[in-house]
Amino acid sequence: MLQLLRLVIFGFLFLTAVYVVVSLWSRSVRKRKLRREWEEIGRPGDRDAYVRAGMEDYDHSLRRKALLLVYIVPVLAVLTIIYVVNFM
Repeated sequence: MLQLLRLVIFGFLFLTAVYVVVSLWSRSVRKRKLRREWEEIGRPGDRDAYVRAGMEDYDHSLRRKALLLVYIVPVLAVLTIIYVVNFM
């Protein structure tokens, strides 16, 4: 039982680190894309305001919520492996 608790704790910490890294990477890619888009459409208004508005849209997007699959997919994979090894 102690090994299972250790797996859950370290697994959660590892998945949290992966989530943070992927989230920061995704935000930086989106910011870069917004800056490039701002330059391509003729530089309307303030760049920082344009990027800030785009990032607010990103914060409410499905893509941001899909990053939570970082937690769900590995847990389902481990549970499937445990089931297959023990009960099939």
